[in-house]
Amino acid sequence: MSDIIQLLPDSVANQIAAGEVIQRPASVVKELVENAIDAGAKRIDVIIQDAGRTSIQVIDDGKGMSETDARLAFERHATSKIRQADDLFSLQTMGFRGEALASIAAVAQVELKTRQQQDEVGTKLSVSGSRFSKSEPCSCPVGSNFMVNNLFFNVPARRKFLKSNATEMNNIIAAFERIVLVYPQLMFTLTSNGVETYCLRPGNTRQRIVDVFGKRINQDLLPVKVDTTICRIDGFVGKPESAKRKGPKQFFFTNGRYMRHPYFHKAIMQAYDRLIPEGEQTPYFVYFDMDPHDIDVNIHPTKTEIKFDNEQAVWQILNAAVKESVGMYSNATTIDFDTEGKPDIPIFDPKSDTDMPKVEFNPQYNPFAELSPKPANSSKSWQPSATEQSRVPDKWEKLYEGLKPTQPQQLSMFGDDEETDEENVAAEKSPTHYQYKGRFIMTAVKSGLMVIDQHRAHVRILYEKYLKRLGAHKFESQRLLFPEIVQLSPQEVNTLNEVMDDFHEMGFELTDMAGGSYSIQSVPVGVDGVNYAALVTDMLAQAQEKAGALKEDVRKSMALTLARNAAIPVGQVLSNIEMENIVNSLFACENVNHTPDGKKILAILRQQEIDHLFE
Repeated sequence: MSDIIQLLPDSVANQIAAGEVIQRPASVVKELVENAIDAGAKRIDVIIQDAGRTSIQVIDDGKGMSETDARLAFERHATSKIRQADDLFSLQTMGFRGEALASIAAVAQVELKTRQQQDEVGTKLSVSGSRFSKSEPCSCPVGSNFMVNNLFFNVPARRKFLKSNATEMNNIIAAFERIVLVYPQLMFTLTSNGVETYCLRPGNTRQRIVDVFGKRINQDLLPVKVDTTICRIDGFVGKPESAKRKGPKQFFFTNGRYMRHPYFHKAIMQAYDRLIPEGEQTPYFVYFDMDPHDIDVNIHPTKTEIKFDNEQAVWQILNAAVKESVGMYSNATTIDFDTEGKPDIPIFDPKSDTDMPKVEFNPQYNPFAELSPKPANSSKSWQPSATEQSRVPDKWEKLYEGLKPTQPQQLSMFGDDEETDEENVAAEKSPTHYQYKGRFIMTAVKSGLMVIDQHRAHVRILYEKYLKRLGAHKFESQRLLFPEIVQLSPQEVNTLNEVMDDFHEMGFELTDMAGGSYSIQSVPVGVDGVNYAALVTDMLAQAQEKAGALKEDVRKSMALTLARNAAIPVGQVLSNIEMENIVNSLFACENVNHTPDGKKILAILRQQEIDHLFE
């Protein structure tokens, strides 16, 4: 029997490795920028065309390479970072495997220009699909200039699965942010299709965070700093009032390397226990400085997962540091003892004997009668004279026939006059409701006691209404008397450009003020009293989370975010008419039991269970 096992050609092996290392254009940017940092660059320029599909160019002023090193750098496992296996546990560089350039060259057309300080001329190399096509001297500045063209040109299946330009650009920006936040002492620029997205000058860590995410985040940052024998932790966490449900900026870095760590994330969120609403999260930028022998970064191809030798101890240190920071720097209400000369403001006392103001009116007033003024000294009940009564038209009530409501009119809380489908409402419910702790609506039904979460019920009602309006293109907008300004990050700007039509359909009108600033001119009818800037950023975060999904899924996510912000908040006191309106509208929905994100809306305490409590 013939042998069937054989060695793969280098070109095939490189493409297999590229499938793990180079997943999308953002992976190319990450690998090339990290190599530039390892080369000692002080300035790094990233130039993108068509979200990386056409070209990716990374220019640095690092030490450069000789002709031999430049050619050898494209070979697999060729690296200057390590020499032996033990070096993996004392890493001080971003890269170490020697797979990045080989993987990039296997799936793209790469051109490299590089020169060292001591060389008079540089080297120009051209590689396409792992094959060298050109090598010649050239004139170029000190450093390296990588030009990656036509990514995945020889792997059409991989190129076909790339997302939209906005989605891929957002991934590039995310990879870029994770690097620039670690090296505030270096200068970075990012240009997309000829437009400069970032120009980050050297500074400190806080200034770099503000330059990347905007000035509004500066007032929400609390410093965190602790130094122990196990690790040193530095960075910033957000104030409790900066918590948001979607899109918080959260970053962990260990020895200058970005990482994901759900366990440490819980340590930070637990420090905010009972300080922020359930389901919301605060931003944080936490930098760990560890002994390289206590961590292992070689457990994932993308190097975003790090294993810690003493994970539980680090968790406790991080949790205590965040608690101390929040407790020390949170803005507590100050007591003002200087009250001299200030007016005495009375405090309402519900037990006082103060009478409620009364409104006096004449129940016998007739608008058709020309009435004479009532005598001031008259003590008897006033009656119109016979002459005044005769001036009233006969059978005047017929003028108002058809205008009387057949039933008491209920006030609508939902901003429209759409009639509620009464047939789907539980006919057994009581017309009288009770509100418990400003959150639950309790009503008696035939089978027991029904308890409804008023906020979740209103979210379900508004969500279905907004989806119907989106489908029918019947959203109405109201113009703001004073437009609000919202500052968006480059990622949010890319997402907004992709979903701008959906924003217009919902009733938003946003005007580009340049520099990531947008003026909110109009908003949908029925979302009064909310923070419009926060609403826009929440909707963009939701759309960004659904990046690459079908347009209908993105619209559903945006409608849910809009419904959450417009729904009545927990704690709002409701009248019986308003509670009745919520219950009726809820039972007219397609799903009365759960919110669009799967949370339970109502529960019924059975009569047998109630009777059992009193046995």
